[in-house]
Amino acid sequence: MPKSNRALFLEQMNRTFRSNKLTGVGAAIFLLVVLAAIFAPLLSTHDHIDQNILNRLEGPSEQFLMGTDAYGRDIYSRLLHGARISLIIGGVAIISAMIIGTAIGIIAGYYGGRTDDVIMQFNDILLSFPTLILGLIVVAMLGPSMQNMIIAISLTSIPGFTRIARAPTIVIRERDFIEACRALGYRDWRIMVYHILPNVLSDVMVMASLWLATAIRTEASLSFIGLGVKPPEATWGGMI
Repeated sequence: MPKSNRALFLEQMNRTFRSNKLTGVGAAIFLLVVLAAIFAPLLSTHDHIDQNILNRLEGPSEQFLMGTDAYGRDIYSRLLHGARISLIIGGVAIISAMIIGTAIGIIAGYYGGRTDDVIMQFNDILLSFPTLILGLIVVAMLGPSMQNMIIAISLTSIPGFTRIARAPTIVIRERDFIEACRALGYRDWRIMVYHILPNVLSDVMVMASLWLATAIRTEASLSFIGLGVKPPEATWGGMI
């Protein structure tokens, strides 16, 4: 009995972790950061936005584990809450970009011809801009906020997912089982959703995991120059 895509994915991940110990270490660190972000309210020792000028620029101590900033705010608590904001922005942005970009890529690869040409030409125009510059333009137009940051990072990530999904779709659409689906009268949307999408999803998921780091870095960069989440809310970029 052939294995499902999920079983094959889990088997491949298991082999990867066994053959490369650094991958396991990296995954453990990432999981630790995610758990710290989820349980930030429980792990925090102080209110992350509470200011006390009398405690400004304190060094690490029993009361302030990582010291305080120029406004007397606990750095440890802000680091935990900043992780939550950064992961939410990066995660939501990448998931949104993955859904939209994958759909566009499958449509372009499946139909080909003029549809493919128009989509990919516009896609290449967006790819020609550096991610940070494009995100900077979008946030500057929409204004600094958490929602606009997600929109900006999503828009800059969609072209990459479109190209990743399009390439295998061009190959898969010519296979015999796709021709059989057409002969049986299946509609195009059904073929794309039930027969092409599962075969391109593994590549898309791998790229999503890689681009999550890029999304978080973009959020930190925009927050650093004052175009991210508004103070006093903590973000990693805003804390630098």
